[in-house]
Amino acid sequence: MPKALYPGSFDPITYGHLDIIERAGKIFEDLIIGIVENPRKETLFTPTERKEITERALEAEEISVSKVITFSGLLVNCAEKYERESIVRGLRANSDFEYEFQMALTNRDLAPEIESVFLMTSGEYSFLSSSIVKEVKELGGDVGTFVPEIVEEKLAEKFN
Repeated sequence: MPKALYPGSFDPITYGHLDIIERAGKIFEDLIIGIVENPRKETLFTPTERKEITERALEAEEISVSKVITFSGLLVNCAEKYERESIVRGLRANSDFEYEFQMALTNRDLAPEIESVFLMTSGEYSFLSSSIVKEVKELGGDVGTFVPEIVEEKLAEKFN
């Protein structure tokens, strides 16, 4: 069965991400979650914090994956390092499709042996993003329907 990598910043992980992870886990027996360390992207949580929060959220939601890693550099290099045949990406809207299409074609040029696999988000999460979650929490809103309890706790720590 093919092995897959689901990369993202996961700053923080949301129920939308967890939905994609759970569904990808039904397709791929060996799924790694890759938390991107992108120096050009400002994040609320450090890579170590994002990894810990992701692991705890997966545990709380009883979702199994092979492992959670952090990485920097090219996505295809990470996929090759961990012997992944597929890269899983979630799609919410047309804007996601255009960006992901461009990235998939670039990745195919860099590593033609690695396939990009796209999963449409569940309708209830089609609007959800980590950025929205952070903004709602920072402004004092309740994000309990968007993220697991551990994520809400960690957001509260950051914004208080």
